[in-house]
Amino acid sequence: MPVIVPPVADEREGLLGYLAQHRYVLRTAAHGLTDEQARATPTASALSVGGLIKHCASVERTWMNTIRRGPRPSPDAYQKGFVMGPGETLDGVLAEHESAARETDEVVRGIADLGQAVPAPRGVPWCPPDVEAWSVRWVLLHLITETARHAGHADIVRESIDGATAYPLMAAAEGWPATSWIQPWRPGEAAE
Repeated sequence: MPVIVPPVADEREGLLGYLAQHRYVLRTAAHGLTDEQARATPTASALSVGGLIKHCASVERTWMNTIRRGPRPSPDAYQKGFVMGPGETLDGVLAEHESAARETDEVVRGIADLGQAVPAPRGVPWCPPDVEAWSVRWVLLHLITETARHAGHADIVRESIDGATAYPLMAAAEGWPATSWIQPWRPGEAAE
């Protein structure tokens, strides 16, 4: 996937395109990691690359369930969603993230009006009590923001693990040729 979202024909394509781009950047932070590295928490926070990817998959699934008027997870499941457990693998977390992304894209493409009301969740501290509903459009903008925020977190966590940064990782993942201004990341090499 290119670093920059290609031109878009309409609002829906633009929203899904930007969400896909941020998902990709988040997933790229995991390129070349072992399961142990993916669950590592090397910064001052308790965040791990695998946990961030797992969380973003859960957030997408939760919002798609909300759009379809399905059940929402309990608030105590929220914190657990940030942790890649000892029995989980990075491949499994990435597969779940990919599955959640496909589901989101399918649900959104099946909705005729992005202005369709989506009920605001109740009983969670991050939802203003005076908001009854948002639109599907708002949900997509929220998912873009959430995924971009956590992609940035994942960049910092990844750099703390082995010095790898976003563009060299992307170059390695996509097979870009080495140039004088960017060298694709290789396992065991510290970033310069």
